[in-house]
Amino acid sequence: MLWEDEPPAESRVRRMQQDMPLPGRVRRNGPGMPPSTPFDMEDPDEDGVPGIRRFPSAAPAGRWWRPASKTGRIFLALCALTVLGGVTAAALVFRASLERDARFRIAGTGDIQATGLTEVSRSDMLPVFGEDIGRNIFFVPLDLRRKQLEAIPWIERATVMRLLPDQIRVAVVERKPVAFTRQGQQIGLVDANGVLLSMPAATMAQHHYSFPVLTGIDRGDPAASRRARMAVYQRMMTDLDSTGQHYSEQMSEIDLTDPEDARVLMPEQGADILAHFGEDHFLDRYLRYKAHIAEWRQQYPHLAAVDLRYDQQVVLQMTSGKEASDNAAPADGAAPSAADPAPNTAKPSPVGSASSTAKKRAAAQKKKRAEPHRAALEQLHRKSAYAYRVAMATAGGQ
Repeated sequence: MLWEDEPPAESRVRRMQQDMPLPGRVRRNGPGMPPSTPFDMEDPDEDGVPGIRRFPSAAPAGRWWRPASKTGRIFLALCALTVLGGVTAAALVFRASLERDARFRIAGTGDIQATGLTEVSRSDMLPVFGEDIGRNIFFVPLDLRRKQLEAIPWIERATVMRLLPDQIRVAVVERKPVAFTRQGQQIGLVDANGVLLSMPAATMAQHHYSFPVLTGIDRGDPAASRRARMAVYQRMMTDLDSTGQHYSEQMSEIDLTDPEDARVLMPEQGADILAHFGEDHFLDRYLRYKAHIAEWRQQYPHLAAVDLRYDQQVVLQMTSGKEASDNAAPADGAAPSAADPAPNTAKPSPVGSASSTAKKRAAAQKKKRAEPHRAALEQLHRKSAYAYRVAMATAGGQ
């Protein structure tokens, strides 16, 4: 029998592959490895291999602030209650010390400062702070005082702040009137938001206001309704003055009862003409009115009202209630053509004649009663550039 000194190369390679551990696995008890112990971790890939164990995992630790025993939890709760009670007691002691500290007490009305007062006097403002005299400055309800100040009609915005150690500072922004208003026989003012403002006649004359007189804005109307009417008035004034010609100064009286139809009383020689301007295109309609009013009055001596709300025609209304339709002027500037209304040939009845006589007599008596009041108002507002128009509006409303 022949013996081979060296095994074939193929056999040596096979034995080496068998002895080499697979990737990612550790061969236990292999060459050069320590023997396995009972404390070795179990390999998840070696399921079912005996002698492999996991290291025992440590128990999860509790939260550091939560005692494990019941006695410790009770002690922790008592400590929290003690700290909370101490903080509350300190806050109460601090509040009591502030209330008793005379350094922070409002001694009198001299400690209440106010800026921005023009039409509102200090006597009108100080009653709001009547309850705060003698009170600690830290306990004055600033937000409530601000709302009370803004309830005064002339004050639009107010700011109230503490000024240590013992003063209150008030800054107000007053409303700006933009028009006169007529409520029966009384003339007042109104701002852009429809807030009605009162002012003595003598003070009004000193300001030399030059506004149109607005009607149709009543104190009993909702604030939103008054604001909508004033928005129409603001658009009208802005549109009329957009070219820098200040056409708004020609407006004598504006009736805003209907927000969709601004009716303007236009002063003309011998009589006032009521013009319906609608709610837009105020400048175009005003220029059309001024371009043709002389011709309209010449053709219709009894012209009382002009309706400018239509694009292609103008409706003319006479004092007797008749209407005439005047076509709008064409683009080339030709004069408008107006048809004279048909004359009334019917013989008036005795009842109608008597009624007309009674109306004329009542109008004459009304005019006679208004003359003393008219003269008094003219004398009162003689220093104002617009006083004559205010007096005429007041006398006409009687």
